[in-house]
Amino acid sequence: MPRTTLSRTELGQSDTKNCAVNLAYRGFGTLNVYTVSHRKYDGSWTKPLRRELFETGDAVVVLPYDPDRDEVVLIEQFRISSFARGTKPWLVECIAGRVQSGEQPEAVAVREAKEEANCHVSDLCKIGEMFLSPGIFAEYATMYCARTESVGLGGIHGLDTEEEDIRVLVVPFEDALLALDRGEIATSPAFICLSWLQRHRDQLRKTWR
Repeated sequence: MPRTTLSRTELGQSDTKNCAVNLAYRGFGTLNVYTVSHRKYDGSWTKPLRRELFETGDAVVVLPYDPDRDEVVLIEQFRISSFARGTKPWLVECIAGRVQSGEQPEAVAVREAKEEANCHVSDLCKIGEMFLSPGIFAEYATMYCARTESVGLGGIHGLDTEEEDIRVLVVPFEDALLALDRGEIATSPAFICLSWLQRHRDQLRKTWR
């Protein structure tokens, strides 16, 4: 077979038709049902496709890193998806939160680090922007690694008004990587952020120290 290269298709929004959106549910987020046809790679069109999409707005993820102590700050909290699966309902994650109207992602990262971990962050370094599960969730996340001082961090934090009960974990970076390998960290943003830090850690330590 001929060798292929990674390139994006020329297909775009104009290659869709007959789109209809119907509200199915509104609660913590909004579940909309989309009906749409799209052009196929051979130029023909699909039949109308019915797809459910859960929409909650954009998100920001931040991984605080202490370059002097070589430690990362993670959190642990109850998650309904793991509970419903019948596995351990408390998951290890990165700090994250929703973007409110008019907010910039960097400001959300600083706010959420304070609310969820009582952690001050600076020197935000952008990891990237991405869909986390585009087949069913509209969530689009901006991810950062940020500088912090991990001394004294820990304990239980979160907003009482949102019934948050968040345990803060200060973990040596190498231990966090081992936890990834053992499957003890099973959330995609944490995997992405820790893997990014593994590649860029030496440069960050030179820059931040």
